[in-house]
Amino acid sequence: MNTARQKTIIEISNLSKIIKGQVILDQINLQLISGNIYGFVGHNGSGKTMLFKTICGFVIPTQGEVHVMQKKVGKDISFPDEVGILIENPGFLPNYNAFQNLKYLASIQNKISNQDIKNTIKSVGLNPENKKPVKTYSLGMKQRLGIAQAIMENPKILILDEPMNALDIDGVNLIRDLLINFKNKGGTILITSHNQDDLDSMCDITFQMDNGKLKKETKGA
Repeated sequence: MNTARQKTIIEISNLSKIIKGQVILDQINLQLISGNIYGFVGHNGSGKTMLFKTICGFVIPTQGEVHVMQKKVGKDISFPDEVGILIENPGFLPNYNAFQNLKYLASIQNKISNQDIKNTIKSVGLNPENKKPVKTYSLGMKQRLGIAQAIMENPKILILDEPMNALDIDGVNLIRDLLINFKNKGGTILITSHNQDDLDSMCDITFQMDNGKLKKETKGA
């Protein structure tokens, strides 16, 4: 684990989410330190995606609080700043190509240049000069583009829900190296997977989730 920057970047206190009488998140308490990769492993319905949506401000908790970079989500901020997000299937304009899609998203904040966008597309193994619309892309190519949109504005935090889905072995290795490099530059990553093996080689700490509870914490090498 990176101990050079001991700064709490996400703090979760007594977090619960109940929908139609079903407990989706159950009294979660968590403190995450900047500059590390945190893995969350669990089966479908274990609460991983709901936890990430709550951190991002997409879901209002039934009970408890989430602070991201010392700001309370839902009170101080509606959505946390400096966070790149990939949750569930990435959605793009189907008739636009990769560059056009990312350019459209980047225009909201105007923080990065066209060359920055092209460099990001290259970094995930796609061709920024490819003029084919995204609707012709394979699932793996769309997943790579989804990761590109999450990282392109150089956020401080990445929240990635099953980013290895639909990737072949070369894609998995490429994205793993990219994420480790992001961490080594001081970034913080939260990442989910069904597969512990996907996370073992890059996570500093991995949490097991089951029925909305954080069950176990495993420290990496």
